[in-house]
Amino acid sequence: MRIRVLSFGVLKDWLGAQEATVELPEGATVAELLARLSAAKPLPRGIAVSVNAEFVAVTQGLSEGDEVGLLPPVSGGCSGDAEIVIALTREPIDAEELVAAAKRGEDGAVVVFDGIVRNNTRGRQTLYLDYEAYEKMAAKQMDQLAREAVDRFSVRGVSMVHRLGRLGVGETSVLIVVASAHRGAAFEACRWLIDSLKKTVPIWKKETFADGTVWAAGEAFPAGVAVDAAEAVDEA
Repeated sequence: MRIRVLSFGVLKDWLGAQEATVELPEGATVAELLARLSAAKPLPRGIAVSVNAEFVAVTQGLSEGDEVGLLPPVSGGCSGDAEIVIALTREPIDAEELVAAAKRGEDGAVVVFDGIVRNNTRGRQTLYLDYEAYEKMAAKQMDQLAREAVDRFSVRGVSMVHRLGRLGVGETSVLIVVASAHRGAAFEACRWLIDSLKKTVPIWKKETFADGTVWAAGEAFPAGVAVDAAEAVDEA
């Protein structure tokens, strides 16, 4: 059977391409796919694997035509009246417009996280950043996070927009807007959303400095999502 393999961030360099097709025997698992891919060069540790845009364990069985994502660490139901806005865009993010659109008469607070490109990282001068995503999966994960935030913190609305492509210093890379009747819930939800986004949404950042280029080190995937590629290969 044929399996479509997509890789992102630093794993794209490891695979040598963003996309590949792998032939596997019927009934093969994710672990067997990883073993095949690791034959020439071991996979990095701490990655996650998706099948058809859903996180899976290495024991997951595969079928003809499945789309498997190799994901390096990345840097519930919804209340009926909640408003959720999710977007991935290559255009500049208009923070003022999004904040204004999020406000309603019943809101007592709107909390905003505006992540911007700074001019240095650990003393190295930043020229620009390039963001890439597994877009289908990223949008799905962002929507799930927004809905979970509404239920967990009882906020009324969540807007999350992430920029892709090349960004210069001072440009907004991610904007999160949380609207709520109470400020405490809005602050807590906004903080939880950006922290969760950085850990689970498949978006990666390549940093170009005055003295070189590097993929930004991501935060570890949470327990239950991260895959130990070496152990998977041993089990295959």
